[in-house]
Amino acid sequence: MKYSVQFSDAIHILAYIEMSQGTNLLSSQNIADSVETNPSNVRKIMSRLKKSNLIITTNGQAGALLAKSPKEMSLLDIYKSIEDDTNLIQVDPKTNPACFVGGNIQDVLSDQYALLQETIEKEMSQITLSSIIHQIAKLETDRRPENSEIMMPFI
Repeated sequence: MKYSVQFSDAIHILAYIEMSQGTNLLSSQNIADSVETNPSNVRKIMSRLKKSNLIITTNGQAGALLAKSPKEMSLLDIYKSIEDDTNLIQVDPKTNPACFVGGNIQDVLSDQYALLQETIEKEMSQITLSSIIHQIAKLETDRRPENSEIMMPFI
């Protein structure tokens, strides 16, 4: 089964941008090192985030800013910027229409998956980037107390 990690990477990038403000760590290479991907993938994701008005960048310059407060940015905002109108759960379009299960499963699952998508999107709209950043800072402080001063603004 193939799945996308672009949503997770986008959250990672946004948290990294916010937590790295005021440093020289905001190049696509540094961000890529954190995500463990290549800089072109980071730039591709950042381009989508920019088109969705979640970040502000300047062509030819390293760095980015969040376009709004992390408290105002939900996981749903981020998801929609990356995955467009793609549902989290997909129905297999290749079932046998002559089969009693294959001929009906798509309709049944489509209805059920639509309900799940609605529920998930409602929950995602309640989770902010700020809460993710807070949790990252808390874990970093617990795991590496020597970084607690750096993490303090995010706790």
